[in-house]
Amino acid sequence: MATSVEMDYKVLILGGTGFIGRNLVDYMVRNNLAKKIRVVDKVPPQMAWLNTKHSESFSSPMVEFKHSNLIHISSVEKAFCDDEGEFDFVINLAAETKYGQTEPVYKEGIERLSLNCAEMASRHRVKKFVEVSTAQVYSGDKKPTSEESHLDPWTNLAKHKLEVEKSLASFGSDLNYIIVRPAIVYGLGDRHGLTPRIIIGSIYRYIRQKMQMLWTKDLHMSTVHVEDLVRAIWHLCHHSNRGQIFNVADKGSTTQGTVSSLVSELFNINYDFLGSVLSNLARVRMSDVVDDINEKHMQPWSDACQRDGIVNTPLTPFIDQELLYNKHLNIDGTRIESTGFTYTHPTLELSSMKEILEDYLQLGLLPASLTGRDTFYSRSDMDLLQAEASGLHLGGDGDSEDFVRDAVEDLPAS
Repeated sequence: MATSVEMDYKVLILGGTGFIGRNLVDYMVRNNLAKKIRVVDKVPPQMAWLNTKHSESFSSPMVEFKHSNLIHISSVEKAFCDDEGEFDFVINLAAETKYGQTEPVYKEGIERLSLNCAEMASRHRVKKFVEVSTAQVYSGDKKPTSEESHLDPWTNLAKHKLEVEKSLASFGSDLNYIIVRPAIVYGLGDRHGLTPRIIIGSIYRYIRQKMQMLWTKDLHMSTVHVEDLVRAIWHLCHHSNRGQIFNVADKGSTTQGTVSSLVSELFNINYDFLGSVLSNLARVRMSDVVDDINEKHMQPWSDACQRDGIVNTPLTPFIDQELLYNKHLNIDGTRIESTGFTYTHPTLELSSMKEILEDYLQLGLLPASLTGRDTFYSRSDMDLLQAEASGLHLGGDGDSEDFVRDAVEDLPAS
């Protein structure tokens, strides 16, 4: 139970209807951690596909929603102004989260937006400004990465996040900021973390094929449950110093093999890996390979959505090319423990995946046909011809190796 001192806090959550934001609001409301929580987002709660639990928290009298596009400085000014006085903590979760976007989209949706918010936090001299970045700013090496490890972002999104991090130090002492670098975040409301792989697993149950993945089972994919991440954010509001950086990653040493094994168990499907040699050959024609992967998944996905009458959903099995390279995410998340924080979800468990799946089924955003025991995808002859022609995917019947060899043979001689 929160203390009376905690009840006096005023908190501004930027990007608060997104995946992490909704869970942070829920955590704070249910634990009575503030007297006022202002949520600022361009997507109102009514249009954010909140589940019942999250909707209840947003209905709390301590929560105030303000519709705003934080790319515009005038909107940021209004977000920070409050008749009851200054906000104690400002948590920035507002940024472009989709992969594969253009440079201008990231420049505005990450850099401009975040620095607008930091500038306003500096002007208002808030007690703590929390910038939530990403652990993809590290180099992607196999060895564990601490907060002091080499920085070499391997996604365009992470490159712009790192630019924001570098800029925060230039604000001077008026901005009391910290940086949080989470690993792959999963939990209720996740769309871009593990959920695409869960959806893909359900598709291979639907089409009755083996799920086959690029690279090997040893590819590191460090994870953190969103409940631990929001607890960490709140904890660091009280237990951190200006300019500190904290990784947030569980102790499970999650790999592609770990995730695939759990997805396989969830849907009772078979899986294997293409291996390093063939995957490196595929990399030569990666754009074509990724197109084939996504096309193979989208056809049965569309079929299942149509079968179940789902016409509008934020979910998709689409995976961006950036996320299919041989880049490790092996994050050391122990520094935060020296401040007294403990992880309540130390490893990725099957129960967490089931919870995500069941939540989306209940919301009607995921086709139940993908999970039903007796419902399968019936492909037309044209579908079969297209499948035979394309080959490489995250799952298949062994034709992927032939596709890789064909792709290499098609290259012009040097």
